[in-house]
Amino acid sequence: MLTDSEIMTCSAPVLEFKSSTFSVPVIVLSNNDLVAIEEHLRKKNLLAPDFFKNSPVVFDVQLLNQKGISIDIEDLTRVIYQAGMLPIGIRGGDELQNSKARELRIPAYSSLHSVSAESGKKVVQKNTKSATAAESPTTLIITHPVRSGQRVYATGDLIILAQVSAGAEILAEGNVHVYNTLRGRVLAGVQGNTEARIFCSDLQAELISIAGNYKISEDLNDSIRNKPVQVYLQEHSLIIKDIL
Repeated sequence: MLTDSEIMTCSAPVLEFKSSTFSVPVIVLSNNDLVAIEEHLRKKNLLAPDFFKNSPVVFDVQLLNQKGISIDIEDLTRVIYQAGMLPIGIRGGDELQNSKARELRIPAYSSLHSVSAESGKKVVQKNTKSATAAESPTTLIITHPVRSGQRVYATGDLIILAQVSAGAEILAEGNVHVYNTLRGRVLAGVQGNTEARIFCSDLQAELISIAGNYKISEDLNDSIRNKPVQVYLQEHSLIIKDIL
């Protein structure tokens, strides 16, 4: 522990609050069958344990509320924990649900984006100039290697001119281009853009995903490894093709 004199002479702050962007999986619920929910989450965890185990998640109950379907927030939280995931927020909850979540030390999130029960598409609130400006997609260009443990997020396309190491995670709401070796995890179309694509010069990824549809390393055929490829979505399946 620092003495009073050392604290007075210490120039570096004890801590800082900085603005940052993180992406976490969102569990959008359309049914209140807790047994079915637990089984589905368990299967997801088994398919990609390195990705989902101890992963923070936000659960979205907006569709349930639009359909007039009730769900016990405490029981739902317990099911998510039992599946090996860590609930860190509720989205789309009503006043009672949000209050219960806060009792469980789970914050309630509000968002400019909502999900339409009819179309399933992202809806942006209108008549908000600042929101429109904030949501404008921006292409992010990275010229240095993305190392293990680092996470990069782009609100538009993401272009990386260096290698992506194992244990790194890159995410984009649009397309992802990696003009080098791609290891780690890569997620394109993270806000549901099914037209997004992934391009890379050397595919060695641990996980690839477009709009929530994913494959892990064990699912990748040797014929497309270590090659320039593009990845796109077709009828909810990832298609991987040689570029050359």
